[in-house]
Amino acid sequence: MRVRLVVTFVLVALLSAVTATALAYRDARTAVLQRTQNTAVDDLRERVAAVAAGFDLPPDQRSLSRFAAEVSEGLGARIVVARHQDLTAVSDAYADTEGRITAELRAAVRAGDGTRFQRVEWRGEPYLVVGTPVTYADGDRRTSGLEVFAITDLRAERDDTEALLDSVREGIVPVVAVAALLALLAAGTVLRPVRKLGRATRELAAGDLGSRVAVRGHDELADLARTFNETAGALQSSDAELRAQEAKARRFVADVSHELRTPLAAMAMVATVLEEDADQLPPDAARAARTVGAETARLSRLVEDLMEISRFDAGAARLNASETDLADTVRASLALRGWTDRVTLDLPEGVRAVIDRRRVDVIVANLVGNALRHGAPPVTVTLAVVGGGAGGGGAPGVGEGGERVVLEVADRGPGLPPEARERVFDRFYKADEARTRTTAATATATATATATGPAAPGGGPGPDGGPGPGAGLDGGQGSGLGMAIALENARLHGGTIEVEAQRPGGGAAFTLVLPLRRTDGEGEE
Repeated sequence: MRVRLVVTFVLVALLSAVTATALAYRDARTAVLQRTQNTAVDDLRERVAAVAAGFDLPPDQRSLSRFAAEVSEGLGARIVVARHQDLTAVSDAYADTEGRITAELRAAVRAGDGTRFQRVEWRGEPYLVVGTPVTYADGDRRTSGLEVFAITDLRAERDDTEALLDSVREGIVPVVAVAALLALLAAGTVLRPVRKLGRATRELAAGDLGSRVAVRGHDELADLARTFNETAGALQSSDAELRAQEAKARRFVADVSHELRTPLAAMAMVATVLEEDADQLPPDAARAARTVGAETARLSRLVEDLMEISRFDAGAARLNASETDLADTVRASLALRGWTDRVTLDLPEGVRAVIDRRRVDVIVANLVGNALRHGAPPVTVTLAVVGGGAGGGGAPGVGEGGERVVLEVADRGPGLPPEARERVFDRFYKADEARTRTTAATATATATATATGPAAPGGGPGPDGGPGPGAGLDGGQGSGLGMAIALENARLHGGTIEVEAQRPGGGAAFTLVLPLRRTDGEGEE
């Protein structure tokens, strides 16, 4: 912007200087020529009148030559041409006058309409030719047939105007230099606060809500800086309020989830007793007991999921990592839920990495569970290592060449709709609203099959073999937090989960990508 401002300033100054020079040259040239022209006309008229008073007509060649010489002497030795009918006399016998007195000027003078003049160029030099007819002194002012022409050299006037033009032209350079200097000063004055404002804006965009600009003066830039400071202050206040509200909401969720655990544990125990005796109850009571048990288990999972999400939000989630065989981890996760026969596995042996086994179990359970619930067979689970060689050996740390573990879960169902792809990891988001609740019959069957005891806190299989937060045993309807918890667990490992909403052959694919870390020790925190 500085360059544009300086260039614009210089161009305006240059245009102004050139325009002023052109106008000055035109006016000066016009004034010089007008003065010379008026002087030549007046001098010729007066001199001709003085000499013609004693001149006899008709003249002969000698008298006409003497007449031209006398007129020339009074005009400062200018070339004078006198014509009377067929006679022509020149004050300078060696001067060439034919090319300087044009036919148009002769015709105008012969018409007797008074003194006439014409500027001409002859052999590249400028001349002023003034012509006048000599009239009788009687009342009707009849022409006598005598015509007088005076040729004035304009080279001196031309040199004067060109010298003036050169002087003005030489003055353009310092004018442009001064204009450039003033433009630099003006650009610094204008752009310095703009640069400061731009720097503060970038800092604000980068998250520094305390960025401010010093306000100096009372011009438009000062008003702009003042408005920026007010906007930044309001944004900082709003951000502080939002952060406080978010913190309160997280504490509220965590507190409510924590307070619900004790009564839910009691309810789960009662529901378990009722389910054990359901066969001895009337059919309606047995069905109600099983429904209560299923919904109590579902509510318990929701509470555990909320507490797990609260740990991620608070930054309290930690890895309990150790070097683990990934193929064994995936098989164990599927076997725990009875999904082994429903899934096609491609798990190469010997792929070992430092992971938190219970958190990977949560990820696998959510990805495979979603494929079984919403996709169509065959559901395939494929394990691979990319970016380097696979295998259990190798140096500690990340594998050579940035190796990554890739676990893909794919199905052949309808895939994900476009609007669901961007929201599939949102909390409480469900792509199929028709599946947001289980039917009583499904809940009853699920309760009968999965009443195995309370879930272990913290994620992964609990001490009794039960699932952790975000991972159910039944493959039924979840809390809407499972995918969000799975993504957070992947990020906690330094990885992510990628989504292919519509595969070329049909269905969707979810891919867990983790860095392949190895260690010679037993674990790391």
